Amino acid sequence: MKKIIAAVVLMLVATGGFAQDAISKFFSKYQADESFSQVTVSSKMFGLFTNMEADTPEDKEVLNAISKLKGLRILAKEDARNARELYKEAFTLIPMKDYEELLSVRDKDKDMKFLIKESGGKISELIMIMGGTKDFMVMTLFGEIDLKQVSRIGKKMNVEGLEKLEKMNQPDKSDKQPEKKN
Repeated sequence: MKKIIAAVVLMLVATGGFAQDAISKFFSKYQADESFSQVTVSSKMFGLFTNMEADTPEDKEVLNAISKLKGLRILAKEDARNARELYKEAFTLIPMKDYEELLSVRDKDKDMKFLIKESGGKISELIMIMGGTKDFMVMTLFGEIDLKQVSRIGKKMNVEGLEKLEKMNQPDKSDKQPEKKN
């Protein structure tokens, strides 16, 4: 439950409008199922955060990023025997032609993917889908999204997976040319 609450707070920093997002059907299908935990954060809630005072320039950047968010939705299930099936099902409902895969992580216990919807060089939606041997989570964030700020918030709140976004803007070490020896 701690992870869900932390994810919700993180999403408060990076969410947008709840129109017809890519996974509304998935949320609708499972909203009445009490074995799922649900979190919905509105733009009004994000607006309340922007009234807070910032002590540091970094805090000010984070509050600025939050002010551009429109909504956040999280659907999670712990101790799910069908977590991997839910993961696969979520992907069948996403119109992949509208989204670009940003990051994919796979290990023995879980699969995680981040997808973005980009328009005019700005990210308008971030989707994270995670399915493991026991746990499942899908999160969608709307608004004008700054991945660096989402990563910082995720790192501070210890939200698993979101810290990986921080590496998205760093150059790959393999891109560097080998140094010449004299």
